[in-house]
Amino acid sequence: MQPTIRAYRPTDLDAIYDICVRTAAAGQDARGKHTTDRMLGDVWAVPYVTREPEHAHVLDDGTGTAVGYILGTADTEAFVKWFREEWIPAKAPTFAADDPKDRELAAVFNSPEKMIRPEFADYPAHLHIDLLPEWQGRGRGRALMAAFLDGLRAAGVARVHLGMAVENTGAYAFYRKLGFHDIAVPNPGARFVGRDTEPLI
Repeated sequence: MQPTIRAYRPTDLDAIYDICVRTAAAGQDARGKHTTDRMLGDVWAVPYVTREPEHAHVLDDGTGTAVGYILGTADTEAFVKWFREEWIPAKAPTFAADDPKDRELAAVFNSPEKMIRPEFADYPAHLHIDLLPEWQGRGRGRALMAAFLDGLRAAGVARVHLGMAVENTGAYAFYRKLGFHDIAVPNPGARFVGRDTEPLI
């Protein structure tokens, strides 16, 4: 079977956790950096497939195994409200140990309101996209992005944004090729880009 882009399925959950941790260090492997390897997924990936599976797509290697994903929310403000009211209480025990190696990630987990910035007001949706290294550079990321944008457009969402580590220059070049432009954010701590949800050229 050939690799395909398909909708997320609940049976993909463990693969989502795995892909997230193996790409979380500015695109590199972050396994072993936190108390458990699933903590990163509980911040950056699994909330999205839990709340909005309709906006999650995976790259299937042809055997049924997800080796990449794109996921996100159509409405950042609504997502943040849900994260605060439902996700944090559900996952709080995971982040309660106060281990020094987890403190920065726990601060992100406990501060979802930081996702809401005035500069993003015209870009209500946001996304995360990750592919295992051996699946990068083959046009699969572009195909995932096309599927995600199609879903947002069908839902009536006009624009989307995303953030990345400043040092992740490869990701930045990828987004620029897909028509994303810089979004200026004061004291960002990251690099932010956005675009409309029209089809990729």
